[in-house]
Amino acid sequence: MDQAMQDTLQSVLDRVKDPESGLSISRLGVVERFRYNAERNELVVFTEFGSHMPACITCVGIATIVVDGIQRRLREELEREFPGTTITLV
Repeated sequence: MDQAMQDTLQSVLDRVKDPESGLSISRLGVVERFRYNAERNELVVFTEFGSHMPACITCVGIATIVVDGIQRRLREELEREFPGTTITLV
């Protein structure tokens, strides 16, 4: 992965915000790493939201909806920056 792609990925992480705190997902640290396969034009995004989940069982349902929204926005931003690239969030 070249430096330009790394810079673009960082920019995406800085733009996507947690709607509750207003913090970027870059600051929250929920994206652990990226793996890019140039031959297949695939980008795999490794995320970890589990440590950010509340202990309250009712609150987990709400937090799951928030996480789904963050992941949707992340995918949209990545698809905008890398059109034609297969994006997979794991």
